[in-house]
Amino acid sequence: MLARELYRVKQEVRELERKLEATAFNAPERSDLEGRLRSTLAEEARIKSMLEGAKAS
Repeated sequence: MLARELYRVKQEVRELERKLEATAFNAPERSDLEGRLRSTLAEEARIKSMLEGAKAS
């Protein structure tokens, strides 16, 4: 289950990065995309650590 969630989050990170690259530097939605990307990257790190903890057990 964690592996599936990690895959979903990684896909979301890629999509947000792609959108961010396509967005102009001074576009109003850029800060929203950056915030969502930061949040999603934090979620990815949290899931990775949970997955590593499960592997160690």
